[in-house]
Amino acid sequence: MTDDISTTSLQGSQGLQQFLLLAKTARGPAAVELVKQALSAGGVYVFGELLETECVKDLSSESNNGYVTLLEIFAYGTYSDYKAQATALPPLTGPQTTKLKHLTIVTLAAKCWSIPYSTLLRELDIAASNVRELEDLIIEAIYAGIIQAKLDQRNAQLEVECFIGRDIKREKLDSMIEKLEHCWTARVEVHSSVIMTPMVVTKLCS
Repeated sequence: MTDDISTTSLQGSQGLQQFLLLAKTARGPAAVELVKQALSAGGVYVFGELLETECVKDLSSESNNGYVTLLEIFAYGTYSDYKAQATALPPLTGPQTTKLKHLTIVTLAAKCWSIPYSTLLRELDIAASNVRELEDLIIEAIYAGIIQAKLDQRNAQLEVECFIGRDIKREKLDSMIEKLEHCWTARVEVHSSVIMTPMVVTKLCS
């Protein structure tokens, strides 16, 4: 299962490479079109490197800066973030909407392994009465290889097993590294206690 997720992450990174190559010469309207294509491209789910290119940075100081904000939302944000700024941003196409909703599911998965349907419905702007639409969207994300999860219809929640990684803002890298170090330390302590427990039981029984 995790192999499928790893493959998707690798393919997504490779898919982005073609846009990074085009970004070396794209400027103005061509840069805008490049962003549009990247956001719509199947299998491309990371955008941080594209944000760092000169052609995208140049758009920040032009009238097309809305596309930079849109790209940032696809890199770091969620569908709710887009909805909150929708009037000031370019409209999403059907494929772009689906992709951003898929990425939103990944973001929610990173926060909780068991995601209530109610949370998903709210964050994805789907009517509470339309659970079928939600489940279809989740199944699409699973088949796309960006998340491995099971639908728990009885308890109305999504049970997450694994998912692809998303882009991380530079200013959050330090805190992310600190959390990883803490998790690693805690994991070592847990494994140590697991190793020691049988020894204690054996000694008490001897």
